[in-house]
Amino acid sequence: MEDCVKDVKGWMSCNFLLLNGNKTEVLLLGPKLARSKLPDLILNLADFPATPGSAAKNLGVIIDSDLSFDQHSSITRTAFLHLRNIAKIRNTLSLRDAETLVHAFITSRLDYCNVLLSGCTSRSLNKLQLVQNAAARVFTKTRKFEHISPVLSSLHGLSIKFRIDYKILLLTYKALHGLAPEYLQDLISHYEPSRPLRSQSAGLLIVPRIQKVSAGGRAFSYKDPKLWNDLPETVRDSDTVSIFKTRLKTHLFSLAFGS
Repeated sequence: MEDCVKDVKGWMSCNFLLLNGNKTEVLLLGPKLARSKLPDLILNLADFPATPGSAAKNLGVIIDSDLSFDQHSSITRTAFLHLRNIAKIRNTLSLRDAETLVHAFITSRLDYCNVLLSGCTSRSLNKLQLVQNAAARVFTKTRKFEHISPVLSSLHGLSIKFRIDYKILLLTYKALHGLAPEYLQDLISHYEPSRPLRSQSAGLLIVPRIQKVSAGGRAFSYKDPKLWNDLPETVRDSDTVSIFKTRLKTHLFSLAFGS
């Protein structure tokens, strides 16, 4: 790792960039038992010492050592702050302007890198769902104690869990049609039975075996074929991305609200 950081620092110097040691964070990933064997680990990265922390931020996403992303759900504080400000001026806004503000300050934060949250605990997802519920109340001027499900249904929006599934399935479709990066395409394998079966032409994917659902069950290589195989064949066989998006949202909407 130390040699790798030196190479990065050298490349940055050649391109008139500077590696800031004060802002460089080190994160040690792995099981708790394995991490406990390195309690006093100090790395010398490009002439400055660095001690692994419990979490690190990368491109705005807070990653912790357990990959639980519990700390990333802290974006709810910022979202509620913006939501309170929008609520103060909601009566002076038109429906279109309110929609623009909610999408700009709330929805964009909930959807940012949400694929990483696939398989997270219900506790973490519920925090984000509370933000979406509150945003729907502010947007539609719904009272606090009124049931929120009919409101979300009337807005034709997906809940947090289904928004995550939507993003994963969209990436899967693009990967299968050569529209995604190669490293994602390499994680997907078509199901080819050893003998002729009806499922041979169903467009199914191979679901890899995993040892622990808590770890391997959240990997893209496992999650995306599992979700993909559960889709109706009419959705999987969509000819274009736009058609796939429409059919996928309709399918997930029916699962979320039963209509």
